[in-house]
Amino acid sequence: MERFKFIGGPCVIENRDHTLFLAEEILKATKDMDIDLYFKASFDKANRTDSAAYRGPGIDKGLKILRSVKEELGLKIVSDIHNVQEAAQAAEVLDVIQIPAFLCRQTDLIKAGAETGKILNIKKGQFLSPEDARFIVKKARDFNAFDIWLTERGSTWGYGDLIVDMTAIPTMRSYEVPVIIDATHSVQQPGKGSGKTGGRREMVPTIALAATAAGADGLFVEVHDEPEKSPSDAGNIYPVSQLRVLLKKVLDIYEILG
Repeated sequence: MERFKFIGGPCVIENRDHTLFLAEEILKATKDMDIDLYFKASFDKANRTDSAAYRGPGIDKGLKILRSVKEELGLKIVSDIHNVQEAAQAAEVLDVIQIPAFLCRQTDLIKAGAETGKILNIKKGQFLSPEDARFIVKKARDFNAFDIWLTERGSTWGYGDLIVDMTAIPTMRSYEVPVIIDATHSVQQPGKGSGKTGGRREMVPTIALAATAAGADGLFVEVHDEPEKSPSDAGNIYPVSQLRVLLKKVLDIYEILG
């Protein structure tokens, strides 16, 4: 059985000390767990509701901080790119290049990510059916990316909510790629935060457990030590103090399914 993948970290890099602190907390939470562990943090949040919202330290400073996490703690690193020019530079540090959900159909971006030779984690857009995700996989393979993951993060439902169709998990696994469930972005409430995205973090365990039971190969959870103070996704980011309990339940389900 393949080891269960876990991607965790803050939504956005705030500073070096805080990023390393959260990475250490994730290592403590996952101690003795047989998982394939990746640390995730964004150096730039290019898709913000408000133009004045904090975006991160930028690619140069951000990658320097992520390199510290990699070298000092031995963690594999995931982060997202938003334009073709970022791909090669990001690949110097990242183990996994992530394509954001809103950009999942951008041909040039997928091509640039594929050309790095890194694992390509493509988040299925909120506007896309799981059946249409097969064309994303084909496109990435056309550009010689053969280590591809798909991440489910919910689908737009009306104007202010997302829903997660659990049948998307086996549907996308049929394209012969691992499927990750992004349990924190799946509980977002876009447009319900008075100029910022709202969310229902109390539903993160429900999504994580249900998706694992539906056959997910991994879990993506953004975490913070003080969720309400997170400069990004404060409504849905998960308390790092509760991560170990959640992961134990998820792994129990994963092991039962075999």
